[in-house]
Amino acid sequence: MVVKTENLVKRYGNVLALDHLNLEVNEGEVFGLLGPNGSGKTTAINCILSLLKFDKGEIEVFGKPMSPDAYSIKRDIGIIMQDVAVFDELTVEQNIDYFSGLYIREKARRAELLEEALEFVGLSGFRKYYPKKLSGGLLRRLNIACGIAHKPKLIIFDEPTVGVDPQSRNNILEGILKLNRQGATVIYTSHYMEEVEQICSRIAILDKGRIVASGTKESLKAMIKTGEKITVECYGTSCDEALSSVMGLSGIISAYCEDETLHIKAGRSNCLAGVLERLNKSSIAYGRIYCELPTLNDVFLEITGKHLRDKEA
Repeated sequence: MVVKTENLVKRYGNVLALDHLNLEVNEGEVFGLLGPNGSGKTTAINCILSLLKFDKGEIEVFGKPMSPDAYSIKRDIGIIMQDVAVFDELTVEQNIDYFSGLYIREKARRAELLEEALEFVGLSGFRKYYPKKLSGGLLRRLNIACGIAHKPKLIIFDEPTVGVDPQSRNNILEGILKLNRQGATVIYTSHYMEEVEQICSRIAILDKGRIVASGTKESLKAMIKTGEKITVECYGTSCDEALSSVMGLSGIISAYCEDETLHIKAGRSNCLAGVLERLNKSSIAYGRIYCELPTLNDVFLEITGKHLRDKEA
């Protein structure tokens, strides 16, 4: 077990940020901590790293109790936070060398690790640049290089892709998977369900400081009633007719019309054929039809009654 928390409680005044949080992260996995903003993800990470005092509970990292002065444990941890933390006065290579120097004294070894880190994040051609001269995506890469240069066994990414362009986001996610293949255990926090589904082998969904569900993405989706969501574009007044025609079908959980579009939530897969057959038999005019499997947002919505993030995010 790489990380374990038992009944972790953290309060900010009258606000309960962590409510008896129990986590287990196994060696070699990419563990996703998924939840909306304010759910307690960053607070949990800060407590695990002993950067924040907590009110109750126990934390173990690498099988040993974690504490602020547990330096033998901390040297095997890399942390990449949402806010970029580098020195503007230092060049790219100087920043990486400085942060790796916090853990490694041998200059020759640091030089080797510097080259590996530069190559890994694709910054070899920018080694003499100062951070202010880098684009947002390149700055994120530098932030990652500073956190992983010392070859940590456990790497924690806390919302690393917020505010970056799609290309940089893909580069970051591919880099995380590469680090995992090289042997690192990864904890990845995010409120972007697509990212978590893409890279995480196991996921815990956090809400109001509690784990409301955990497992693989397949097991999480199997927990809910929704099997698939079907959307039918209707013409004119045919939407109400379409709604009436499909409501009696087996497996339909709910259906409603909105903006001349029929939205169907089915409790099992393969309901699409039955929907099409019923619409055709009723001679109802329709346009495009979409069918999609449930997402982690559907899991969160069914469990908590709210979305992981605002729809416009």
